[in-house]
Amino acid sequence: MNSIPEAFQIKSVLNQDTYLVNGELKKWEGETTPVYSTISSTEKYAPTLLGSIPFMGEKEAMDALNAADAAFNNGQGLWPTMKVADRIKCMDNFVTQMKATRNEVVKYLMWEIGKNLSDSEKEFDRTVEYIYDTIESYKELNSRSAHFNKVQGINAMVRRGPLGVVLCLGPYNYPLNETFSLLIPALIMGNPVIFKPAKHGVLLISPLLEAFQTSFPKGAINILYGRGREVASPIMKSGRVSILALIGNSKSAIALQDLHPNKNRLRLVLGLEAKNPAIVLPDANLDLAIQECVTGSLSFNGQRCTALKVLYVHESIAEEFNKRFAAKVDELTFGNPWDNSPFLTPLPEKEKPAYIQELIDDATSNGAQVLNAKGGTHYENYIFPAVLFPVNKNMRVYHEEQFGPVVPVISFKNIQEPLNDMAESNYGQQVSLFGKDIKTIAPLIDTLVNLVCRVNLNSSCQRGPDVFPFTGRKDSAVGTLSIHDALRSFSIRTFVASKDNEYNNGILQELLNSKESNFINTDYIL
Repeated sequence: MNSIPEAFQIKSVLNQDTYLVNGELKKWEGETTPVYSTISSTEKYAPTLLGSIPFMGEKEAMDALNAADAAFNNGQGLWPTMKVADRIKCMDNFVTQMKATRNEVVKYLMWEIGKNLSDSEKEFDRTVEYIYDTIESYKELNSRSAHFNKVQGINAMVRRGPLGVVLCLGPYNYPLNETFSLLIPALIMGNPVIFKPAKHGVLLISPLLEAFQTSFPKGAINILYGRGREVASPIMKSGRVSILALIGNSKSAIALQDLHPNKNRLRLVLGLEAKNPAIVLPDANLDLAIQECVTGSLSFNGQRCTALKVLYVHESIAEEFNKRFAAKVDELTFGNPWDNSPFLTPLPEKEKPAYIQELIDDATSNGAQVLNAKGGTHYENYIFPAVLFPVNKNMRVYHEEQFGPVVPVISFKNIQEPLNDMAESNYGQQVSLFGKDIKTIAPLIDTLVNLVCRVNLNSSCQRGPDVFPFTGRKDSAVGTLSIHDALRSFSIRTFVASKDNEYNNGILQELLNSKESNFINTDYIL
């Protein structure tokens, strides 16, 4: 324990015994689930007990749903009808309080999911920035809508309105940032939200509960704990959810969709799996390509949907690439999150090392070799990244999204080989393309943009900057998340129209002058 900096030590367990429903922090006195970290706080390795969370069920799920439903109140509730400026004030109040929790949230990001100190701080700061940018984007959207259009004798004011209750389920790898990329735009557009944190990265929400409770009207945000099948399933079965917002696994998303009795009423905003490839052409700058592929495939241990999960390298440079890439991987440092910013950190899922070993064993039994000396070395809470080559379609690691520290490499002779593989894949999020000759790159780009949604030229795949659209084809996503697009994903165009005559125009002018309507106004928000 003494080797852990005092600021990051777990001095007492956090038993989360309150939850937020209908504007109240309610006391939980039922069954609980312990929360462990795979990081040890003792000399002899043992998982660390961080605390506990409520094990909730159908009753609590329906209480939250009823609260959210009442907050919407068939579109008549305080939150969906509130002035845009007032909803922004609520969000401003929340983010101000959120900033005061930075140290505590960062500490739990490290302990719960093993993210290193630097990246944990970046996740928190990036989320705060995302909220402020969303507020500014909403102001701009509101200002562009604050006028009447006259077309063919009809005056109309077109705005974007809320859809109804949102069920929000975030991922464990970015439990703050990616979760809030769903929750914040859903909320600020006037939708009441039911939010259940991921199975890992759950205690870090605790410091934010009071900020949520004091910043928003009752029922606008409701926070539950427990397993998805226990709390999310009954909520979806009710048919009263208007938007399913989920970042995670497509199997979970499909299972929840199937529970909804009125699928045509359900809007989906989903960020799902990806098997993003890198394509390294013969004329690629190898120093650059190797560095970007190391970062792209193994940042946060490869536990990112945007990670490079398969590397296609032209056969003419494969030997040199593999040799240097494997050496670079073996140079990566492993340690606890607070240890001088290690590149590799403990895996939050205790079963993950065994799964990665299964992929390695399957690949080697089908003809692959582990190219790096440290590949597959086991620690109590980690398995060192293995570089596998040559990989073929008989191997599990070719088909499965590994979401962990193993890197499959495939050599190709003809560029059509990786293109065909991408076309046949179930996924279509991003690709990294490494090369220089524009006569080769130009037609490739023109093809790749029709197979994925982002082509990264001589750089690894990533989500940001958040102003860019984040989406995917096929099983990789439904809807688009960016600061600009997310506001649209969680709303619908709605408008008031009237015939252009003296009688109607007088009423509209009176509405504008009186400011009685929150919808019919031309207010400009600075």
